[in-house]
Amino acid sequence: MYFLGVFCDSDWIVPKGKPTLVPLAKLRRIALDCQGLLQRAPFGRGKNATLKAIERLGYVQIDTISVVNRAHHHVLATRVPNYQPSHLDRLQGDGSVFEYWYHAAAYLPMRHYRFALPRMQGFRDGTEHWMRCRDTRLMQRVLDHVRAEGPTQSRDFEMPEPRRNAGWWDWKPTKRALEQLFMQGDLMVAGRRGFQKTYDLTERILPSDVDTRHPLLSEQAAHLVDNTLTSHGFATAKSFTHLRRNSELRAAVRAELDARTRDGSVVVLALAGQGTWYAHAEILDSRAPPATATVRILSPFDNALILRHRTEALFEFDYQLECYVTESKRAFGYFCLPVLYRDRFVGRADCKAHRCDAHFEIKHLFIEHADLVDDGFPTAFARAMARFANVNGCTTTYITRTTPQTWHRILTNAVESGGPLI
Repeated sequence: MYFLGVFCDSDWIVPKGKPTLVPLAKLRRIALDCQGLLQRAPFGRGKNATLKAIERLGYVQIDTISVVNRAHHHVLATRVPNYQPSHLDRLQGDGSVFEYWYHAAAYLPMRHYRFALPRMQGFRDGTEHWMRCRDTRLMQRVLDHVRAEGPTQSRDFEMPEPRRNAGWWDWKPTKRALEQLFMQGDLMVAGRRGFQKTYDLTERILPSDVDTRHPLLSEQAAHLVDNTLTSHGFATAKSFTHLRRNSELRAAVRAELDARTRDGSVVVLALAGQGTWYAHAEILDSRAPPATATVRILSPFDNALILRHRTEALFEFDYQLECYVTESKRAFGYFCLPVLYRDRFVGRADCKAHRCDAHFEIKHLFIEHADLVDDGFPTAFARAMARFANVNGCTTTYITRTTPQTWHRILTNAVESGGPLI
């Protein structure tokens, strides 16, 4: 069994006369509890619970793949029992959350808006390595159009028929202009119709009480540290600046961690063979909730496992999303969903929602760790799949294939017999 221990400069610290050792099982429960994955309704129910979930997680990633519920709805439905997409629409409409970029497109708490400003400035001045449109005259025309006409979608610029000399109304350039204006902060997303963004002027969307002071580098670093430790409990050094290439920001985060380590608010941990980790000092003394016999079907973009190195270190679960892998090289399928039982990942399920027929298909279910499941697993799995099928607009669930095959009859019987949506 691996343990985490407190250390400093490669020497053990001996708080209160003895080393502090934390079993990996406890750390898993702490991590899952911080993520809202151990309790049935950790944030409550309804729209307010949806906001609390987003604020705890720090962001919820948006993804276009819809073979099952899109990632942002999936992540929230996993944590809010009665979650509805309308909750997110209403939160965006009342200015509680906004769309922008975290390490990917995401919904973020509006109270974090000022910490998006440095990235917006980077897209404006070209220091961020992303650029959709360099035509400043076209961008000004698009901005003037939104100012005059109000909330606008990219389809509002479409021509009835493609024309060779479509001018500034040509769809592709105007879409790039809209995205550039969005990324640099001139426009915000007012909402979505279907999955298409509706843009409006930032000044018309941003609540008047939102702090718009540009944060100092030290404030930005402190925000990333706070956000990461709140949502995960503890993290590796690289987790705090995941996919952020700004070397100055990375250095500021390291300085922030060093300062907190010196004042004792953060402790440094070592996971055997996994390098340095950081945690809130008090979290090691907290009592992690028990891991009950519950199954959760997670999105590939779930915050709990988006940091793959962390997932492998804590859960010994090597996960890769294979929709971007050539079909012949896929080991588990196009869109395999991790299956969490109690506090361990025990397998993955390649799923597809056939919404027209209201059938939810588990195309291939892999049970990889039979040693981690017990007699409560089949019923817990059936209940989880019934809930997940329900949020996908499906009323029936069936398993096409199971590996190993010995699990097929047991789990098929459990799934087909149904289970209460608790």
